Amino acid sequence: MAADGPDPVLDDVAALVAGGDSVVLVHGGGPQINAALAERGIVEPRVAGLRVTGAAARDVVEAVLCGSVNKALVRALAGRGVRAVGISGQDGGLVTSPRIGAVEGVDLGFVGDAPVVDPVLLKALLGAGFVPVVAPLARDPASGAALNVNADTVAGAIAGALAADAYIVVTNVDGVRLDVDDPNSVLPSVTLREARAYLADGTFSGGMIPKARAAVAAVEAGAKRALIGSGLQRALAGTATAVVP
Repeated sequence: MAADGPDPVLDDVAALVAGGDSVVLVHGGGPQINAALAERGIVEPRVAGLRVTGAAARDVVEAVLCGSVNKALVRALAGRGVRAVGISGQDGGLVTSPRIGAVEGVDLGFVGDAPVVDPVLLKALLGAGFVPVVAPLARDPASGAALNVNADTVAGAIAGALAADAYIVVTNVDGVRLDVDDPNSVLPSVTLREARAYLADGTFSGGMIPKARAAVAAVEAGAKRALIGSGLQRALAGTATAVVP
């Protein structure tokens, strides 16, 4: 998503809200975080696709996600006539998460997983006609520390907690491909059982793994369906992979 200038995802959010739908937007900010870390000379490796996040890196992640990216999205939505409110998972006890700890023998630092969502704040904002824009930071219940959590993972947990009609994962392809190099191999739909099998046997690979896992978790937790595709309106119109019970 681009906070400034044309952006089809934000345009879709505005169109859905204008049509009477309730929307919660969960965002990441990988490129902006990478740039901010580089400016400060902070180098953190990745392990199993996850960024090792020490205290200094965590503070940068928090500043970028909760500050510049979140508020730029709120401004961009306001420019489209949307009453948006920027929050993070730490606000109102929205998202708590334990630290992952060590993966492949490497301590990931301030990184969380398996988030637990208390949707009270979101329901209050949605009920008052606002669109919550959520930065994927969580509070560690054991230490009280801020944790960086994968945005797809947080979004799926939120969709499940709200029993959403649809959890939509926006990516750069029209759906989940059986063959990552073949755009004609997009699956129109998969059941939870099929999705779990594809995750287990390696059919889903690379960056699609956290998205598929989040989709499965969302439906398992109560979302009616999950859609993985290249846009909100396109996904709702059927141009996406649907994960269904």
